[in-house]
Amino acid sequence: MTEDDRITGRSDRLLPTTRRALLHRVAVAQSEGRTPSLVAGVVRDGLLVWTGARSMVDGHAPDPDVQYRIGSITKTFVAVLVLRLRDEGLLDLADPLGRHLPGTPADDVTVAQLLAHSGGLAAETPAPWWERTDGALRPGLDDLLEQESPLKHPAGRLHHYSNPGYALLGALVERLRGASWGEVLRREVLVPLGMDRTTLLPEHPHAGGFAVHPWANVMLPEPLTDTGRMGPAGQLWSTGADLGRWAAFLAAGDDAVLSADTLAEMRRPAVGPDDADWTSGYGLGLQLRRHEGRVLYGHTGSMPGFTAGLWVSAADGLAAFALSNATSGPSTPQLAAELIGITAAHEPRLPEPWRPLTEVDEELLALTGPWYWGAAPNVLSLRADGVLELAQLAGGRRGSRFRPCADGSWLGLDNYYTGETLRVVRHPDGTVSHLDIGSFVYTREPYGPAGAVPGGVDPEGWRAF
Repeated sequence: MTEDDRITGRSDRLLPTTRRALLHRVAVAQSEGRTPSLVAGVVRDGLLVWTGARSMVDGHAPDPDVQYRIGSITKTFVAVLVLRLRDEGLLDLADPLGRHLPGTPADDVTVAQLLAHSGGLAAETPAPWWERTDGALRPGLDDLLEQESPLKHPAGRLHHYSNPGYALLGALVERLRGASWGEVLRREVLVPLGMDRTTLLPEHPHAGGFAVHPWANVMLPEPLTDTGRMGPAGQLWSTGADLGRWAAFLAAGDDAVLSADTLAEMRRPAVGPDDADWTSGYGLGLQLRRHEGRVLYGHTGSMPGFTAGLWVSAADGLAAFALSNATSGPSTPQLAAELIGITAAHEPRLPEPWRPLTEVDEELLALTGPWYWGAAPNVLSLRADGVLELAQLAGGRRGSRFRPCADGSWLGLDNYYTGETLRVVRHPDGTVSHLDIGSFVYTREPYGPAGAVPGGVDPEGWRAF
């Protein structure tokens, strides 16, 4: 694979029938949604493998280098900047905002709550509507929230989307980095990822934003405002090619920007769903969505004249985006999700080939096989990537994967034992006695040696009654 392939992608990496189905869906969205133009793309395994576009101009469609305003997808960039600060030890997500940025109406709201929109802050700024007015009308942080009642809900209780909350996060980045959030974003994220067409203000070529009359086929230009301090909530402009790069980063991470482990943390639900059959949620700067049986993460975006959507399906190794230049019309978030479904249906992901381990650790190999928590059977397997996997044979939910640590222990990666430690406990002669996972004892036989099982084991052992 050449570097050019990795950056630009190649449309012939998808089958002709897949490309036709994707283009048809985009064409229907542009036509039925009555939008001046629409550009979309699919990313597979880190490559932009397809782009398609339609417009109201015969014989012309925007290419992946045309800028559109991406609205609240901007929040995913701001969240990455904040998580970088956390990973560098400059803040803790549990810190109240006032510890680093004192004097705002949200001093007691934590950084994590701001990221997850669970701080209870107002959804919007005081009037006038910030998306259509110049940012100079709100020069200070005190102008972003009502002084008398900035909180609409108790902090930490529920998800209540707050645009001013992300403006405060942008100011937090500025305070800790000593530079504007836009400059920090360019230096720390955009340049390392090669996203040179993502900017705070539009740069040629870019689409103009329009409102389409609801009852007639006429249009009205929308203002292209600089929202100033509210910029971290939705100011960015980007292109299809750059969003392809961003989707690839959100899917796999890049150690030059943010690790895959931290990105996985960002996409975990931060506030519990309202019901068991949840269809949407929010992590730390990333929206979560269920669509046609898939769990997607990414973000939606809208500003006057523009709508946008970007979703990633980790299970399928796919991502998709859609951009339009109409205030309302086609649901670009829905379209992006559907493009993932179309691609997955036409070209389901091929599993990785099975490969054996390249080296055999005899001590690890000896740990594999059945283990019992009390009388419940489990099996411990050694995977080709060097990870231990514990699974309940009865189909329970306490199975987890564990990666090795420098001290000889193992760290839980998922499910019940996420973050918990697995230790191999040995007899004085070095032979294995049992496994200890967060105080749970696993033995080689059901209710194994009395010395290993807390509370002891009946000395008469197993018997008939």
